[in-house]
Amino acid sequence: MLGRTSKHWWGVVLDAPDPLALAHFYADLMDWKIVKDECNFVGIAPMGEHVEYFAFQQATDYEPPVWPAQPGRQQMMLHLDIEVPDLEAAVAAAVRAGARLADHQPQETVRVLLDPAGHPFCLYVDSEA
Repeated sequence: MLGRTSKHWWGVVLDAPDPLALAHFYADLMDWKIVKDECNFVGIAPMGEHVEYFAFQQATDYEPPVWPAQPGRQQMMLHLDIEVPDLEAAVAAAVRAGARLADHQPQETVRVLLDPAGHPFCLYVDSEA
């Protein structure tokens, strides 16, 4: 085991051509704040006492992933799933913030969007709730 406690930070880091711009997009989208802004690395986290973060690092040869996958093109290696209470309103807010709706939509209760750097992410409503 890693010997971690509930006070150790954990997170996800995405490559981006402009880390600060992408950090601002996700901070606005998720109502989080920028907690670290260093040379070529920007992190965001929720307000309050949390240990999770989302960060963006400079990638000089960044190539956006393609979704759905296409042979010979950059593959998506991960994506974010974000539960929302109102799918239509959340999609509209994400588009206003700079996202775009992906052409392929696989489920009725999920919307796949692409962030300003082209990373796919999903907004969804919990049909079980």
